[in-house]
Amino acid sequence: MKIAFHGAARTVTGSKHLISLNIGKKILLDCGMFQGMGKETEHLNRSWGFNPQNIDYVFLSHAHVDHSGLLPKLVKDGFRGSIYATPATIDITKTLLLDSAFIQKQDITFLNKKRREEGRTLIEPLYTEEDVNQTFEHFKPVNYHQTLDVDEDIQLQFFDVGHIVGSATIFLTLKEDGKKTTLAFSGDVGRYGDPILHSPEPFPPADYILIESTYGDRLHDRIETYADDLMKNIQETCLRKKGKLIIPAFSVGRTQELLYALNDLELDGRLPAIDYYVDSPMSVKVTEIVKQHPECFNRSVRKLLKTDADPFYFKGLRYITDKRESQALNFNNKPSVIISASGMAEAGRVKHHIANSIENWRNTILLIGYCEPDSLGARLKRRPETVGIFGNQHQVKADIVALNSMSAHADYNDLCQYLSCQDQNEVKRVFIVHGEPEVQIEFKRRLIKKGFKDIEIPELHQEFGI
Repeated sequence: MKIAFHGAARTVTGSKHLISLNIGKKILLDCGMFQGMGKETEHLNRSWGFNPQNIDYVFLSHAHVDHSGLLPKLVKDGFRGSIYATPATIDITKTLLLDSAFIQKQDITFLNKKRREEGRTLIEPLYTEEDVNQTFEHFKPVNYHQTLDVDEDIQLQFFDVGHIVGSATIFLTLKEDGKKTTLAFSGDVGRYGDPILHSPEPFPPADYILIESTYGDRLHDRIETYADDLMKNIQETCLRKKGKLIIPAFSVGRTQELLYALNDLELDGRLPAIDYYVDSPMSVKVTEIVKQHPECFNRSVRKLLKTDADPFYFKGLRYITDKRESQALNFNNKPSVIISASGMAEAGRVKHHIANSIENWRNTILLIGYCEPDSLGARLKRRPETVGIFGNQHQVKADIVALNSMSAHADYNDLCQYLSCQDQNEVKRVFIVHGEPEVQIEFKRRLIKKGFKDIEIPELHQEFGI
């Protein structure tokens, strides 16, 4: 048996890990799109490192595009097998993939206009909406804790990992050469005590473990403080400075966390009476899907649902889908909170809001999650004097604030707690994925201190025998 790492290898994007059994069967764990990798991004997303026609099964940990975003290209390039995921993951993934195809169509149209004028070869999108619709035919739902015999050699189980709605640890029991091998893949690990979701569940003993390491070198602020942290920024920006609080937020997970926190503040009678906007058609769609999966909510949220029918809605909130209404927000000088995608501020409507707000000292850009080093969000975190947006240089006069209390990714304590269900002496090897190299090295040191013996940090396309 071999495993090769074709994405999220010494980086946090493009999750793709290929298991090859000696009997010829091939399993792909995730099929993520590379994002925020600068000029390398296009090449990375068009180069598999394997033949899609040879893949028998895909097991998907969760819906985020850096884990699911190349599924339509996989189908387009010849994959004919089945894609297994939890029901919530399937519902959200369908929405995200259609959006991805639409964005690509827009971007390619713009780029090809320039290339045509320059007499250069035209380019095609990675995939189209038709490719996405064909991908839907390959999805097969599997519930948490269900034991599924995929075939006579492969058994699959999903365990709730608490990152976003539907996210799962993938646990495999593989039969080969007369023996069984168990392998666990964390996908992205959530935080313990999440206000909305279940904490990450224990999983059965595994011979081999693939674990993410996004924040494997640091501790987050206490998760209980994030509503108060949010409140402080609303008071400072909207009440004291009479400005706008712009919050880049991923449509899946982070937007719902923000809305839940704001709703909680209203229930406590503390939420200021100003305008609140969710300006993202995708965020609106995903929030509706999240509401349809209460099985993913923790006990506190399910209890709240008995008295509050919609924990993601409160007085003063407006969902914006129309483009003209979105543009009008840039000319509205009233104090307000604008939540908009994308979370790294690298694309989407939030990038326009930042461009229109960043030169006003009254405003604040609130960054609440991980940002790829080359993304606009990461550049803003470095608090530069000027920043380039849409080809124009802007003076950075707005406040730039970064919160660590709202991350949906586990810190090193959470990751170690996640692994505490395993006997370090029985785990044959741990592969650290989905992290920046210096972070992975530090996390490896911590795992060695915890007693894990054989730990690898794979390079892109590196293959190991297991």
